[in-house]
Amino acid sequence: MNTDIPLPAHRWPSLEPGWVWLCGAGPGDPGLLTLHAVNALRQADVVIYDALVQEDILAWAPQAEHIYAGKRGGKPSAKQRDISLRLVDLARAGKRVLRLKGGDPFVFGRGGEEAQTLVQHGIPIRIIPGISAGIGGLAYAGIPVTHRDVNQSVTFVTGHDQSGNTPGSLDWASISKGSQVIVIYMGMKHIATIADQLIRAGRSLHEPVAVVTTATTEHQQVLETTLGTIVADIDAAKLEPPAIICVGQSVLMRQVLDWQGMAAGEAPRNLDPLGRGRPAESA
Repeated sequence: MNTDIPLPAHRWPSLEPGWVWLCGAGPGDPGLLTLHAVNALRQADVVIYDALVQEDILAWAPQAEHIYAGKRGGKPSAKQRDISLRLVDLARAGKRVLRLKGGDPFVFGRGGEEAQTLVQHGIPIRIIPGISAGIGGLAYAGIPVTHRDVNQSVTFVTGHDQSGNTPGSLDWASISKGSQVIVIYMGMKHIATIADQLIRAGRSLHEPVAVVTTATTEHQQVLETTLGTIVADIDAAKLEPPAIICVGQSVLMRQVLDWQGMAAGEAPRNLDPLGRGRPAESA
């Protein structure tokens, strides 16, 4: 066990030989790991990690073998079946296995599939949630996914299905009408189609949209745009995945809540971006 990383006093669970812990590594910033994740890193014999897991996080498990199992759109990737069965094989070999996934393993992370495979093969598991990029990544951009003056619902969708295409099962008309704020994972490749579907479903061409790439890391970029101009603006900004896309009026709150910009000395652009005409505390 690596004991270089101190943990506060607590009855921390032990990662036993033959077990697999499926753990969320958060959206990027190592500081967003949970203490349970740090505890897992201290104990693992093997860490099987995804493409978005930062090297700084892996460095917290120097005693472990590190195995890359990243899946990136448009690039050669390990097959999901092979990843799942490798977890089974490692556990059966008596290893303490940590499956480290970006964000939260159960939010568009195939964690449910891997966990089910392990259980079907008689492998004991533990699930360690992580901060999902659709919440944490937007928070780092100064965008709250919920705000009482904006929305009473938020919908999280994926921008592609198992085949890599825009999910045909999504009812964009219902999503558009039923949710004031929409958060799209893995949507860069098909953003033209997605924006068109939302506009056809009744969303305004002028609706605010934010694109946050490489969220919570030092390479984070944030593009504020609209549904009508998002395709051209992404192209002009030369943005690349991974990205979280947020559609809705809550994007305007970045004008007053860009805390990273303010930490760098920038003044808020608009103290009342929703135009409510009253102090926030009077809400």
